[in-house]
Amino acid sequence: MQAWTLKNSINQTVFLKGFKSLVFLLALLPLVRLIYFAYSDQLGANPIEFITRSTGTWTLVLFCLTLGMTPLRLITGWSGWLRVRRMLGLFVFFYACLHFLIWLWLDQDFNLVSMIKDVIKRPFITMGFISFVLLIPLALTSNQWSQRKLGRRWALLHRLVYVIAGTAILHYWWDKAGKNNFSVVSIYLGVIILLLALRIPVIKKQLNRFQLTQSNSAL
Repeated sequence: MQAWTLKNSINQTVFLKGFKSLVFLLALLPLVRLIYFAYSDQLGANPIEFITRSTGTWTLVLFCLTLGMTPLRLITGWSGWLRVRRMLGLFVFFYACLHFLIWLWLDQDFNLVSMIKDVIKRPFITMGFISFVLLIPLALTSNQWSQRKLGRRWALLHRLVYVIAGTAILHYWWDKAGKNNFSVVSIYLGVIILLLALRIPVIKKQLNRFQLTQSNSAL
């Protein structure tokens, strides 16, 4: 019995390491794609816009995936989803940094005065800038040392993710408002609302009951 338990534990550890490696490689694919497109001259007529939109899109996609890890754990009962949540969150920050640096470099030419004026003048830039700034403390404290040092304040700090959900969607929504094209951003809005709704205590309790029922029926 002990030998079987040990073997099962080893298999789970190996599987989890493989799963984390797969998630890491998949999260790098958007960057590899951009590098390949740049090398093969496939960035289109407006390369700056293509790169900016691509990094922004993948920041939002990965943000949604990060939010989805807790609901997936509640539904499936598998804690492995939470093991990749930190990694996904750091990839959100990574692509957000690329998104911000492209705007600061190629659009603003590292002119801080021009940058500040743009942040104040255009609401969608304002929301994007706020989202990026709020991501910084989350990325810097996404480690066990910070959790130990901050204690209960760590959980309170990381609730900023709910604020970021709002500012990020506003950034995307107001960007599309100029072209009156809300089809794609509406999908992201719906996904984020759903993922946040699944964190409401009453709904989380129901998900826990569902997972427990599924586990008992499998025995």
